[in-house]
Amino acid sequence: MLNQKVLDEIVTKVNELLAQSPVKDVEKNLKVMLSGMFTRLDLVTREEFEVQQEVVKRTREKLAGLEARIAELEAATKSDAADVPAETLDDLSETQ
Repeated sequence: MLNQKVLDEIVTKVNELLAQSPVKDVEKNLKVMLSGMFTRLDLVTREEFEVQQEVVKRTREKLAGLEARIAELEAATKSDAADVPAETLDDLSETQ
């Protein structure tokens, strides 16, 4: 069996060769290129996305409530208008 010192030397030499290989350069250049592309894209972090998602959710809920309130007010207005005599409605339209 090989001596531990010899195995350590072999591992060290292989690591040195891999560090100097063109594969490392390509990997490094690819990381730099991708980093530059991501910078140019207008990306947001996951945290910012989740905050905006919550804001949109609350806005939709508020909008649904306001739409329901408007529907109630319109229904109340229509029922009030039905209770007013036709002559009064004619008088109102003439004054406007």
